[in-house]
Amino acid sequence: MIPNILSIAGSDPSGGAGIQADLKAISANGGYAMAVITALTAQNTQGVRAVQMIEPEMVAAQIAAIREDIAIHAVKIGMLGTAPIIRAVMGALGGLDAPIVLDPVMVAKSGDRLLLEDAVAALRASLAHATVITPNLPEAADLLGAHEATSRAEMAAQAQALLTLGPKAVLLKGGHLPGGDCPDILAGSNGLTWLPGPRQITRKTHGTGCTLSSALACFLGHGLPLDQAAARAKDYVARAIAGADALNVGQGHGPTHHFHAFPQELLP
Repeated sequence: MIPNILSIAGSDPSGGAGIQADLKAISANGGYAMAVITALTAQNTQGVRAVQMIEPEMVAAQIAAIREDIAIHAVKIGMLGTAPIIRAVMGALGGLDAPIVLDPVMVAKSGDRLLLEDAVAALRASLAHATVITPNLPEAADLLGAHEATSRAEMAAQAQALLTLGPKAVLLKGGHLPGGDCPDILAGSNGLTWLPGPRQITRKTHGTGCTLSSALACFLGHGLPLDQAAARAKDYVARAIAGADALNVGQGHGPTHHFHAFPQELLP
C-alpha cells in the first residue's frame, strides 16, 4: 500500500525547501504527498525576500478538509511561523492516530528568521504532540535556551534534554558540528543511537532539513520502526546531496536532487 503523507509547511517558490521539497521527498520515497500551506514566502537560493502567513483558521480548515476524506498515515510539520498557527495546527491534528514528525523550522539557511521569537514558547509547548522532532544544532539551542552544541558529548546531552520537553523521540542533526563528520543522534525509549555520515563539501544543501523530515515521515508511514526510518532518511538525503551537481539552480545555496534515483534512460 502507498501511504498518504501530509506535509504542513511553508511554500518555497524556488522549489528547494519547504512544501515543495516535502512533496518531492515523499514522492521519491514511495508516498502519496499531500500539502497544507502555512505561509507564502518570496525566496530563492540566496535568501528570503518576504513572508506572508496564512490565517490560522485557513490552515486548520485545510487540515480538516483532508481529515474528513483521506486516511493520513504520517504527518510532517515544518514552518509554522506564529503562535496562533502553531495552536491551530495542533488543535486540528487532535486525536490523529499517525506518526508526527516535527521539524522545528526557525531560521532559513540564509539566516532569515522563519519563526517569530514570541512563538518559540508555543512551539516548545507543542513538542509533546510529536512522535519525533528533527532540530539542527541552532534550533536545539533555541528550544533549550542553551548554547549551541560543539561536540558529540554536548549533542548527546542536548538530545536527552529535548526529550524532557515531551516528544517521544529526538533526531538531533549534527550538520553544524565542526569537523569532517556529519553525525546525527537519535534519542528515545531505546536510548541513544548515533547515525554517522561524512560531510560533503558543497553549497547545494538548500532544504536538507525539510527533505530529511519528509523522508522520515514517509518511511514511518510505510511502517518502518523509527531507528530504521531515521537511517533510511539520512541515507536518502546524503544521496540527494551527492547527486545535486546534476542540477543548475540558482547562485546561492542550491537545492538537493530529490529524484537522483530516477532512471536516466527515461529522461529525454
